[in-house]
Amino acid sequence: MSVARVTEIISSSSKSFEDAVEVGVKRASKTLKNVTSAWVQDMKCTVDDGKISEYRVILKVTFVLKD
Repeated sequence: MSVARVTEIISSSSKSFEDAVEVGVKRASKTLKNVTSAWVQDMKCTVDDGKISEYRVILKVTFVLKD
């Protein structure tokens, strides 16, 4: 039997929402072991002078705890 934990992280990218997700999962995997999934809870962007300057995602990252 395994036990999992879910943690929330916020990640950003100047390229796209997809890149923000990839950056977030990659960074979370450096600290959290056994990452099994990530759920995008919310997406936001910041706008400067009518243009998108940053894409942000709130991720729920699931990882399995070791015995």
